[in-house]
Amino acid sequence: MPQLDPMPWFSILFSSWLIFLALSPIKVSKYQHLNDPASKNFKGLNKSWTWPWP
Repeated sequence: MPQLDPMPWFSILFSSWLIFLALSPIKVSKYQHLNDPASKNFKGLNKSWTWPWP
């Protein structure tokens, strides 16, 4: 029975995982740092909030 021969199935599985692992860092790296985090100047405009009870 040709379905039980693991060699073609293993090679297809192994090659598909190699392609997935080779292309996924390229796709994921496009989503990192979409906005430049150093471009905004935060001046601390928020006032500190005090609790109404002691």
